[in-house]
Amino acid sequence: MNPGTAHTSGGDARADVVILGGGLAGLTLALQLRQREPTLSVTVIERRAHPVREAAHKVGESTVEIGAHYFADVLGLRDHLEAEQVRKYGLRYFFTDREYDVQACSEMGVSKLLPTPSWQLDRGRFENFLGDRAREMGVDFRDEAVVRTLELSETDAPHTVAFDHAGERRTLEARWVVDASGRAGLIKRKLGLAMANDHDCNAVWWRIDGQSDLDQWSDDPQWRDRFTPARRVNSTNHMCGPGYWFWLIPLASGSHSLGIVCDAKMHPLETMNTFDKAMDWLRTHQPRVHEALDKPEYTLQDFLFLRHFSHGCKQVYSRHRWALTGEAGLFLDPFYSPGSDFIAISNTYVCELIGKDRAGEDIAPYADIYQQLYFSFYENTLTLYQDQYPIFGHPQVMPIKVLWDYVYYWALLAPLFFSRRQADLSILARLKPAFAEGRALNLAMQALMREWGTRDATPDLREARAYDQYQVAWCREMNGGLTDELDDAAYIARTQRSMAAMRQLASEVLALARAAIPDIGDHGLDALLAKHEGSAQAPMLPAHWFAPVAEAA
Repeated sequence: MNPGTAHTSGGDARADVVILGGGLAGLTLALQLRQREPTLSVTVIERRAHPVREAAHKVGESTVEIGAHYFADVLGLRDHLEAEQVRKYGLRYFFTDREYDVQACSEMGVSKLLPTPSWQLDRGRFENFLGDRAREMGVDFRDEAVVRTLELSETDAPHTVAFDHAGERRTLEARWVVDASGRAGLIKRKLGLAMANDHDCNAVWWRIDGQSDLDQWSDDPQWRDRFTPARRVNSTNHMCGPGYWFWLIPLASGSHSLGIVCDAKMHPLETMNTFDKAMDWLRTHQPRVHEALDKPEYTLQDFLFLRHFSHGCKQVYSRHRWALTGEAGLFLDPFYSPGSDFIAISNTYVCELIGKDRAGEDIAPYADIYQQLYFSFYENTLTLYQDQYPIFGHPQVMPIKVLWDYVYYWALLAPLFFSRRQADLSILARLKPAFAEGRALNLAMQALMREWGTRDATPDLREARAYDQYQVAWCREMNGGLTDELDDAAYIARTQRSMAAMRQLASEVLALARAAIPDIGDHGLDALLAKHEGSAQAPMLPAHWFAPVAEAA
């Protein structure tokens, strides 16, 4: 008998772990569990038939460092990513609201690949690969299976799942149940765990058969060469404006994924909730994008919208041996592509809990601690988006915000995952002061940038600056350092250096904001930075980014 296949005893099938949902979160969790515990029997119950079509009707196609590392190195899928997906030229931002001449506007991105890779995922292609890999590794993957009842045990007795598969009603007993069913939220609905947040944004998205080459959007040779040798089309492109952004993501199957994400108060969903309305909206807000996409050869493949997509959850890990992962638990915002990051973090905590349970440990305290940590990551990351959409179109403030948000990510959260320390409670205890200071600095910085961007309500969109992050040495070093193998002492020391860099950057941004708006509030930054006076580092903001345009040129 294959040790990973659910087995029969007394008429009922049994498994160590049943995963409800065979999408990105569920299949990667199944692979991670089997890698860590080869004798663990894992069953995945998935509603859709496999294989699914490529360019599948799902968002979450862009990865950033944590998620990319999880897929490539933790799960060992790098060969597939390199051969079958699109290596991306980072996240790219255009400040082009209502402007046709993209070459006249500012742009932020990289001219060369940063050291730590990431990819654009054709979700259909990737999930088909994951399904095949899961079966090869002994996962009992039941596609075209519909969960009908779910009984969760609060004792040592197994949980019970009844589902329809291949024309029959089947019953499965399992020690663990993990809900990876996405927005269906099977456990969330059953237990009333849904929890709203105050980040009120909506999204519409669609795919076209074909890809628009952004480098051809202008004949200006200087603009075309602005970020060479990078190809703009291979970035996760953000066309930004007040209260919104529009994405363009290329897929390996040849499609282009497109979507509008916007503050519900500034851009009501009703203005874009059909394809024709969305194109009309683009004609107004991104006229060059509209012209590039409004071509008969681009066949529309699908269209979907989602109101108030961001949500939290009251509980994701239980001492009673159930868990939620992926969107079945919580979801933030797609602006910085964190979806696969949070899948990686949550799946890893689930694996830790299951491993401790199999070792005979009492998991109750760990379930509480891991949930507290996971919710802390969620709450801190949510601050990057909530109430910040009004400044998304500001061509001077947003590049600073992007730079700050990257530093916050590269300094604290990403190194924790890369170094496999996210569940190391002794290290986390030692890092608690750094995370507390980082949180305080970030809250103050988000408030500062929000005031700056909203008070300067009519910025000059035609400065045509090129914010090339690859040319910033410390960006390359922080990004490349994510893969360093460090002992605990070196890891703590690097975290302290990263905190010093965050203070330095905060100090420089505060000075810039005061130069622009002399009476701007400090939002607590003066007090936070005064604790470390005399520890100034080398300047972090490239001077030419903020010099008068004639000097910068």
